[in-house]
Amino acid sequence: MTEASPRPAPQLESRALLTRLVADQGRAHWKGYLLAFAFMAVIAATTSLSAYLMRDVINEVFIARNSQAIWMLSGAVVVLYTVKGFATYGQQITLTRIANAIVGSVQRRLYGHMLAMDVPFFTERHTSEFVGRLSFVATSSAQVLNALITVAGRDFLSLLGLLIVMIVQDPMLSIVGGIVMPLAVWGVQGLVKRAKKIMRTEFAGGMAVLETMQETVRGIRVVKAFGLEELFRTRMEGQIASVQAAADKRARVGARSVPLMETLGGFAVAGVILYGGWRVVSNDATPGTFFSFITALLLAYEPAKRLARVHVELAANLVGVGLLYEFLGQPAREAEPAGLPDLAVTGGRVEFADVRFAYRDGEDVLNGLSFVAEAGKTTALVGPSGGGKSTVFALLLRFWDARSGAITVDGTPITAVSRRSLRSKIGLVSQDVFLFAGTVAENIALGRPGASPAEIEAAARAAHAHDFIVSFRDGYHSQVGENGLQLSGGQRQRIAIARAILEDAPILLLDEATAALDTESERAIQEALAVLAETRTTLVIAHRLQTIQRADRICVVEGGRVVEEGRHEELLAAHGRYARLHEFQFG
Repeated sequence: MTEASPRPAPQLESRALLTRLVADQGRAHWKGYLLAFAFMAVIAATTSLSAYLMRDVINEVFIARNSQAIWMLSGAVVVLYTVKGFATYGQQITLTRIANAIVGSVQRRLYGHMLAMDVPFFTERHTSEFVGRLSFVATSSAQVLNALITVAGRDFLSLLGLLIVMIVQDPMLSIVGGIVMPLAVWGVQGLVKRAKKIMRTEFAGGMAVLETMQETVRGIRVVKAFGLEELFRTRMEGQIASVQAAADKRARVGARSVPLMETLGGFAVAGVILYGGWRVVSNDATPGTFFSFITALLLAYEPAKRLARVHVELAANLVGVGLLYEFLGQPAREAEPAGLPDLAVTGGRVEFADVRFAYRDGEDVLNGLSFVAEAGKTTALVGPSGGGKSTVFALLLRFWDARSGAITVDGTPITAVSRRSLRSKIGLVSQDVFLFAGTVAENIALGRPGASPAEIEAAARAAHAHDFIVSFRDGYHSQVGENGLQLSGGQRQRIAIARAILEDAPILLLDEATAALDTESERAIQEALAVLAETRTTLVIAHRLQTIQRADRICVVEGGRVVEEGRHEELLAAHGRYARLHEFQFG
């Protein structure tokens, strides 16, 4: 597994996990569980009464041959099973609705907590982990609580009622039939730890399968272009085989209680037949009492098996509950002190002063970088790849925080204001355009949710995207596909630019914003961006120098610091690093 593999759930005791889950989710649905418990009490009562009636059926119908009793007992059975049927329906509907509510509640909490994490948290993990948590973990929480209430209600109450029937009919036979229960529970306990371990392995394997599937879909063009179908097929087959083996092993462990219960149950029934049959033959007991008892014993067999197995079933689902609280227990990395002020942009002057930063210890990316982007001006960052240009944008947006130095907007440190207000004042167009599943209009409107169709169209026209949009069959209502794959690179880029135009932020960041465009489209977009930049502070990252020759200031970034800065003509006349870059590109 990669580093995206789920972290092991903390080794909390099962009882502690159950207590926390009940307090967290069970308490919120106590009225529903109480109603389900009442339905299950009715089920247990009707099951016990049906076993009790067997005594009168045998004695009154088959021995006394009482014709009146036939009608009365038949009617009683019909009533009992009708009531049981409606109670079962009510129980199932109630528990299903509660389970759905719990799944939804847990998914909302997981998603909300995920959004409170910073960008580094996501870069350290694979998307399959988040998908797995949202599905498996949420479902596990509901299954644990429903299993508990079902065991406490239907199975325990049914077993209790049937035991009462057996004791009423024959106390001595009840002792003979009840000897096996402690033995069965003791025999199943050893399976719990193994079930937990296997479930963790199965979950990790499932995440590996999901990870390979996602990467295959997203990288299908690379897979096809390099003929990697067989490689990925082999990888997927190995991962599926691993998950399958873990699932088979968990099934074997869970099923080991079956032969134990069947064997002990056989001894119990045989003991009851031997002793009860002897009592009937010796005329100490009536056949009706014996048949009522044996019916209650056989009906008690299934709930007794489920009670004996419940620890194994809970152990597997408690793995998901452990993962839930392990994730929710992590501090929200973008949590901020209450009362942080919003950023007030008066002009939009951005300054980096002696900023140092490293993604990993010992591998500095910025080494005392300093520059000023004047308000309402265009500042370009140029230089070789890996020099730290994109990191400047990431720090300004506070995806990461600088290790030292200061970043200010109009003299205000960006760490002194809320992230939300900071980011709302900055528009971003990156070379790596990401479009969300939905329509063209919906993706443009993300720049300003609630924008009118006229405003969306105006932004598209400014980005020179309107003409190709209306050429689609559904126009602005056309679906873009996953990550915009139904559009060309240039079309995706222009939609991203339209989104930034609609946002109308006072600070604009352009990271190779026209890299995916042809020459004609690039010229048109440059003109649109030039108009857009007249009233806002613009920072541009560019490798093609012809796109930034009109910039008010050009900063050459190398080795994590600014090594040259000035206007295009000034830097050419200095015959320094910028002049060499220009000569390399233009000869």
